[in-house]
Amino acid sequence: MKGRFPKPVWIRIMALGLGVAAGVFGMGGGAMALSLRSTAFSEGSEIPRKHTCDGPDLSPELLWDEPPAGTQSLCLIADDPDAPAGTWVHWVYFDIPVQARSLPEGLSKNAELKDGSRQGRNDFGRVGYGGPCPPRGPAHRYFFKLYALNAKLDLPPGATKADVERAMKGKILGQAQLMGKYKR
Repeated sequence: MKGRFPKPVWIRIMALGLGVAAGVFGMGGGAMALSLRSTAFSEGSEIPRKHTCDGPDLSPELLWDEPPAGTQSLCLIADDPDAPAGTWVHWVYFDIPVQARSLPEGLSKNAELKDGSRQGRNDFGRVGYGGPCPPRGPAHRYFFKLYALNAKLDLPPGATKADVERAMKGKILGQAQLMGKYKR
């Protein structure tokens, strides 16, 4: 491509391609990035045993920066795309107050918390966090995804990931992701 077009045209074509890619991956339409991190593990590293079914199964502490302007609530979904039966949902947590900048380790597994936030049903059939519990074999990847939304979802406690994703459609202002691994 470089040889066929003058440099400024080539740069514009590449920029257009990046813009199209951003739209395809859900970051178009003005969505801004967030940053999500944990004190328990870093991107791509092993999730400690205490945050899994092999330990006390505590949710990890998660922290993020200020969400984009216009954010009215936050939502967190954690899942494992490497599960044998397809993506396995470990945590659905929504209507998190916009002022929050972290979740503590070992968050209560109550369906509704004092701050008005709500937890959905995971694929273990329970409300709240259910940590990594893969079959023996290669490490699985666990994605913690934080979404900044321009509205509260106002779904009932116990809503599923599918319910939450439908309700979030067209409301995402920004998103962040943190991936950890675990194997048995």
